[in-house]
Amino acid sequence: MSSHLHIVCPHCGTVNRIPSQRLEDRPKCGKCKQPLFSAQPIELTSDTFPLHINRNDLPVVVDFWAPWCGPCKLMAPAFAQAAAELEPHVRLAKINTEQEQALAGQFGIRSIPTLVIFRGGRETARQPGAMGTEEIVRWVRTHL
Repeated sequence: MSSHLHIVCPHCGTVNRIPSQRLEDRPKCGKCKQPLFSAQPIELTSDTFPLHINRNDLPVVVDFWAPWCGPCKLMAPAFAQAAAELEPHVRLAKINTEQEQALAGQFGIRSIPTLVIFRGGRETARQPGAMGTEEIVRWVRTHL
């Protein structure tokens, strides 16, 4: 019996139904034909956040950050490398708290960077503070 996962395209926002056994085969969006995974975190906004959090069957790890934040800048390459290690089983995303203050407020983000794992539209784990690649990957896998 084959199970399917709903994966939101980071390019056009189309929800794709992908057989779970084909997840490792570099699936492409059925609408825009772009890769569903690029081994890079995607940028989310208040407009795109609900779709990616509520319609993805994959866990979504969100980095709440700001451009003026030194630790955020230091962690950015580690977060990108973690995306390369965790995809296609986890989606990594970033939210700029300067541009998306309402989202930061909605989730009570008090310090940045803060990582939050969402599954099925709900927050399941949270970790404030900068981490290296191995720490991020270990933390995410611990909470899946």
